[in-house]
Amino acid sequence: MSQTKLLIIGGIAGLAVIVLLMFLVLGSFGGGQSEKITLQFWSVFDGSSFYSSAIRDFEKNNPNIDVMYRQFNFEDYEKQLIDSFAAGTGPDIWLMHNTWLPKHYDKIQPLPQQLLTKEKKPIFTFKEFQEQFVDVTVEDLTAGSQIYALPIYVDTLALYYNKDLFNSAGIVLPPSSWDEFNDAVKKLTIFDERGNIVRAGAAIGTAKNINRSTDILTLLMLQSGVKMTNTSNTSATFSDSVGGEKIGETALQYYTDFAKSSNPFHTWNDNQHYSMDAFIEGNAAMMLNYSHHIKTIRDKSARFNFAVAPAPQISSTPVAVNYANYWSPTVSKQSKYSNAAWEFLVYLSSAKGAAFYLNASNRPSARRDLIEQQRTDPDLGTFAVQALSAKSWHQIDSSAIETIFADMIEDVNFGRASVDDALGAAESKVNVLMSRSRGNNF
Repeated sequence: MSQTKLLIIGGIAGLAVIVLLMFLVLGSFGGGQSEKITLQFWSVFDGSSFYSSAIRDFEKNNPNIDVMYRQFNFEDYEKQLIDSFAAGTGPDIWLMHNTWLPKHYDKIQPLPQQLLTKEKKPIFTFKEFQEQFVDVTVEDLTAGSQIYALPIYVDTLALYYNKDLFNSAGIVLPPSSWDEFNDAVKKLTIFDERGNIVRAGAAIGTAKNINRSTDILTLLMLQSGVKMTNTSNTSATFSDSVGGEKIGETALQYYTDFAKSSNPFHTWNDNQHYSMDAFIEGNAAMMLNYSHHIKTIRDKSARFNFAVAPAPQISSTPVAVNYANYWSPTVSKQSKYSNAAWEFLVYLSSAKGAAFYLNASNRPSARRDLIEQQRTDPDLGTFAVQALSAKSWHQIDSSAIETIFADMIEDVNFGRASVDDALGAAESKVNVLMSRSRGNNF
């Protein structure tokens, strides 16, 4: 064989080796297109059908990535997450409650600012987050210009009311202020000859037999201008005076007064059925709740004549304040494929990806552009628009704080403490929680 042919064969063989080595090197990279990646996605409440269309569309355009979705029961979810992370077997993506960042930030891999698109542009920036999503998500899911989760919906408390009972009482429109709410309560509440409540004007005033009672109280506090924590989020301040007035006390007094028999607007007590049941049975004319309970009501009573209106506001306050409650997907710090996981979440929270989810779940959007599309929706319009004025607050342990607030309500209702003392005791308990976490405080 001639020397020339040997050189040609040698060159071809050498080129083949180089190509093979490049293929192996690229294939071994975490985000390499040749490696098949499976992302484990853990969630709560949401059925797999809520995400299936978005997942299929993403996988179609990213054939090297599979997303495996798994739903958990709410009661077990947080514990299973913590246990799995401790064992090193946690998911790549997990759904985080909007109040969980202070408690679980150390389990999250923030969106890498150096993660780029094929066009060498940042895949998603903090500025884009601020522009695209409602304000409360910036407060809840980001810190120091870092993005810890990407929202797909935001729910808020709104006013559910029984249209038949309103019509019978001659009430033309649902109350838009708390003053109007008081008037409606008085017109709608019915007592028997012994002073027992036969029909409640509204489910409000107690803790354990009202769905999301502590959220309703928090809504009143935030609307009143209560500063729930100090500016550094290192201590609770909801019992402090604002402008010389103890407005936290006023909010707690107003809430619990509805359960006080001596109050002119008395309408509820611990003997009433659970608020959801009482409303569906026609034994409570109004309740405050979230959008997903539209389906709950219709599943239990398809012909029930009810409607939803914006949550009442304080009439003297020009700026609306609503209370947010939602879950957002985030990426585990343990994930081997965090870049791919964030690529999926950027897609899922985009206008296209979120639309798949919102259409399947019937939830109100976190995206400003999709809020415009939902504004006129007969079910979701109220909740979607309220997301624009939604607020939240820094909770070091939301489950523990919910218990503290429920105990605070009951201490007042059962005469175990004055409003002032109950509020102060609750603040002290929250501060104990915050002091215990101060070494790792977010």
